[in-house]
Amino acid sequence: MPSFPIVDAHVHWWDPAAVPLPWLDEVPALARPFLPRDLAAAAQGTAIERIVLVEADVALGRHLDEVLWAVGLAAVEPRLSAIVAHAPLERGAAVEADLVALRGLPLVRGVRRLLQGEADDAFCLRDGFVEGVRLLPRFGFHFEICVHHRQLGAALELARRCPEVRFVLDHVGKPAIRDRLLEPWRTQIADLAALPNTVCKLSGLVTEADHAAWTDAGLRPYVDHAVACFGAGRLMFGSDWPVATLACPYRRWVETLDAALAGMDAGDLRRVYRENAIAWYRLEATNP
Repeated sequence: MPSFPIVDAHVHWWDPAAVPLPWLDEVPALARPFLPRDLAAAAQGTAIERIVLVEADVALGRHLDEVLWAVGLAAVEPRLSAIVAHAPLERGAAVEADLVALRGLPLVRGVRRLLQGEADDAFCLRDGFVEGVRLLPRFGFHFEICVHHRQLGAALELARRCPEVRFVLDHVGKPAIRDRLLEPWRTQIADLAALPNTVCKLSGLVTEADHAAWTDAGLRPYVDHAVACFGAGRLMFGSDWPVATLACPYRRWVETLDAALAGMDAGDLRRVYRENAIAWYRLEATNP
């Protein structure tokens, strides 16, 4: 376990009674409120200094309600330091009203529009979507990429087309760990890391493996490749809690990642677990 307080750069909180999440109907194990007190219990023994809350795919049109609800949690959970909000970027120029509203809310630092569920693997390359993404720097926001491995090539092309936009890759691009596939994910990760406007979260890998039978060794090729490509200066720790509880408890993920990063020196470990997230999410800054 890290010997210093960490920043968890990928947490979800939700309360379906407050803001509906239709996808929970298909995942009964997660179909209940997950709130700060639940995280505190799950992460007991891990010193979490700050938390980045990431949108959780709420019901269509309720994304601003989700942010307002999350801002309210900051009153009871002072570690909540940044929010990554949803915005319907596929609307192109028309999304500007949403971005104006988000800029006026506390703690919002970036935007994620989930792509993993799109049947069109190149959805993010549609003209309207690219236009929407290109608006983000004007508001001080980055874009968080959440794709399955089959969509990673399109996400790479999006980052190439938008060099002025900063991109975070969530969950290392959701590789096919369950099937032990490396290509073309491995090549595309290297190509994405070659772009200076990208960083990557070490998060969400356990849910891409066999939930009941994954091993540390089975995850290592994917963690090692991300480290080799992005380096300690462009990686951030994230728990993907509570989604990751489908495959493992909070503490086990931290222990697994800690073992995989055992070859790093103390300074690099602090970058991955703490300092990169503080810098990227401007955790010591006010909302622009």
